[in-house]
Amino acid sequence: MTSKLETSIEFLKGVGPARAKLLNKHLNIFTFGDLLSHFPFRYVDKSVFHNIKSLVEDEYAQLLVSVSNLKIRTNGKTRWLTAKATDATGQMELIWFKFSDWQQELLQAHQYFVIYGKVNHQGNNPSIIHPEVEPYNPQQQSSKARWEGIYSSGEVLAGHYLHSKGLHKLISQCLSQVSERDIPETLPQYMISKLKVISKYQAILQIHQPRTELEINQARDRMKFEELFFVQLRLLKNKYLRQTQQNGILIPKPGLSYTEFISNYLPFKLTKAQERVLQEIKTDLKSGHQMNRLLQGDVGSGKTMVALLTMLMTIDHDLQACIMAPTEVLAMQHYKGISELLASTKLNCELLTSQTKTRDRKLIYHDLESGMLKILVGTHALLEDKVRFKKLGIVVIDEQHRFGVGQRAKLWEKNESTAPHILVMTATPIPRTLAMSLYGDLDISIIDELPPGRKEIKTIHVRDFHRMQLYEFMRKEIALGRQIYIVYPLIEESEKLDIENLNLGYQKLLEYFPEPTFRISVVHGRMKAQDKADQMDYFVRGLS
Repeated sequence: MTSKLETSIEFLKGVGPARAKLLNKHLNIFTFGDLLSHFPFRYVDKSVFHNIKSLVEDEYAQLLVSVSNLKIRTNGKTRWLTAKATDATGQMELIWFKFSDWQQELLQAHQYFVIYGKVNHQGNNPSIIHPEVEPYNPQQQSSKARWEGIYSSGEVLAGHYLHSKGLHKLISQCLSQVSERDIPETLPQYMISKLKVISKYQAILQIHQPRTELEINQARDRMKFEELFFVQLRLLKNKYLRQTQQNGILIPKPGLSYTEFISNYLPFKLTKAQERVLQEIKTDLKSGHQMNRLLQGDVGSGKTMVALLTMLMTIDHDLQACIMAPTEVLAMQHYKGISELLASTKLNCELLTSQTKTRDRKLIYHDLESGMLKILVGTHALLEDKVRFKKLGIVVIDEQHRFGVGQRAKLWEKNESTAPHILVMTATPIPRTLAMSLYGDLDISIIDELPPGRKEIKTIHVRDFHRMQLYEFMRKEIALGRQIYIVYPLIEESEKLDIENLNLGYQKLLEYFPEPTFRISVVHGRMKAQDKADQMDYFVRGLS
């Protein structure tokens, strides 16, 4: 018997083949179950009305306005509808790039409307594109539910009346056709009772049709817990299978390269934290199962030294090692640091990036496949099919979150039979309980002690509205002869991610740190190798 949740959305009133295709394409919604799993991204208190004078750019607002000056504008073949909205505090423009006759008739038939949408500002004039509009009725307004979910849809769907309000109506219709028996419980009853969370069915009802703010929070808590619970369960299952069934390369004890380096070439005494972590790694390597360990520690805590010593343990057993970094700059730093540490030994280390010359690249390929090259440092270039190891013993990954699962798996598959050991490094300060959730399939080691002479790293979260105070702090540090570097997650603006990018950030910095008083160097992955090298050199020499 087919579950009610598997019913096609075409069986909902108002959803024909054309609308169904739009929902399929833009929201991946095919069935009742898909529709009920499309949760609101925020809620609006429908008892609160904004006024035009107080509107803020990019925020969502609900207003009670009179609508006038309805006009159809044209630009060649393009037609759009505009109207003027007015309240006691000011005026604004309403814009529809897609509209129908009934929409015009609705706007002409009434004077007062409740409108809702995202605020845009062009100069001093606020506007809302594709606002949700309904005639104002005081009696209906007072009987409405106070809280209403806002659903993501996009301009294409909004243009076909599948905006937030349209989706809300479809979901309400869907809820009227399903019962508690149609929504199976996914958590065991003892867990529901112990944690005092609501049932899956009740959570679905409350997340779409909340009567109070408490019901919103109850539904969110239940759905968030369920999501994290099953993510953690899957990670722990993978970890269990790896520890019990995934064979690893057996490394019973460190050999000559490791002991000689420790005795003769180690530039400083290891901290107790480094020694503890190395002991944890040794236990993994001699277990006969694949090591899959996260190494967490502040910048300067000695993670790279631990990684190098781990690589030396594998090299002593006629194996090879590689370390993959997310950027060429970081890969170069690792390469230089490791090369300097190994300068007095007979071990060789090479660098492979997209900038490596063809002649050098071919030599690296040959030496890797023959087993002559023991340590390879690189970027995504290590993932190329031409990169073949004789026998890869360990993969060290710096800042794992910068690489996708598929990219990491491609490195692991460089061995045809037994998977290499994995050591992941991160300087991101993650609380242990959160790290266990994020990296549930990894064993966790923490270097919580800095080598002698290293200053403590302070990690501080600063909100955007404190940007000016941050800039003032930066000015004072520069005045003391110090330098600052800023890392942006993106080079340019992304349609999918609402986070600051380098191009925009650089322009903001220039406003507060104008040239020639200040010199700002910029380095990113799309620059030519020489340009990057020049910019890094300026920074190293204190010229920027």
